[in-house]
Amino acid sequence: MPTETIHRIATLAAYHQLAGLPKPAHPLISVVRFEDIKPKRLEQPKSIVNNFYSIALKWNFTGRMYYGQQPYDFDEGVMVFLAPGQVLSVRADELHEHTGWLLMIHPDFLWHTPLAKGIRQYDYFNYSIREALFLSETEESTIVGIIQQIQREYQGPIDKFSQNIIIAQLEVLLNYADRYYQRQFITRRIINHELLDRFEAALETYIVGGELLKTGLPTVGYMAEQLSLSPTYLSNLMKTITGQSPQQHIHDRLIKQAKELLSTSTLSVSEIAYELGFGHPQSFSKLFKSKTSSSPLEFRHSFN
Repeated sequence: MPTETIHRIATLAAYHQLAGLPKPAHPLISVVRFEDIKPKRLEQPKSIVNNFYSIALKWNFTGRMYYGQQPYDFDEGVMVFLAPGQVLSVRADELHEHTGWLLMIHPDFLWHTPLAKGIRQYDYFNYSIREALFLSETEESTIVGIIQQIQREYQGPIDKFSQNIIIAQLEVLLNYADRYYQRQFITRRIINHELLDRFEAALETYIVGGELLKTGLPTVGYMAEQLSLSPTYLSNLMKTITGQSPQQHIHDRLIKQAKELLSTSTLSVSEIAYELGFGHPQSFSKLFKSKTSSSPLEFRHSFN
């Protein structure tokens, strides 16, 4: 089995050199066209780790990517966001050739600006590659316009206003992307509700299969893994569609199970707490009261 190669790219200049591009016009920010990068067929799989932010808008992607477990074609524009240190894996058996734009920003460019910390509020930098943003033609036009403005600004004469103008344009781009992701959660209703159904089914299997007693409470990370999603994407999706977080859904299902055990069994409150995966009965009682406005014993006595 071939050994995976890891390429760590520290600077924009190093990326340009690796991609066969001219030296960047600015050391900390760069815009390139994917069609200017000559595609290479890999002899073995590799992973790329960049030390800078990457925002890609792609068309005509010849490989396949996945949204959850659903394959999608790329007739429309697709955006992908990568934070420094994230791993991008490329398969050896596919020729990745596509058109579009790639905006790269080194964290040093954001120093001493509100966006240095503010960029962390955009959750989509923590999404996985398969959770791409699918754009309409109008949305594509808006994003391309902003990217081109950024390109023109850093390629022109640099003065004391240049950084602030680029930062402002970058923030506008990030806010549009945030808006479009929220739209995607709503407009892809069938797919998203299928994911919610799979979430409920995986949670039911976990509870009915006795995993609570053996493993403890299921985490959001575990549930996301069952759906082939990142925890951040799952959380944002469920909050948008249902108004509740995955953790709240898990707790609601546990309370339903607790009510059943309290009303139909003779198990003590402590025994029920342990059976539901709680390490301490007090934690169970606190959660139960917060969800039902009564203690487990008060709930049980209401049936007598």
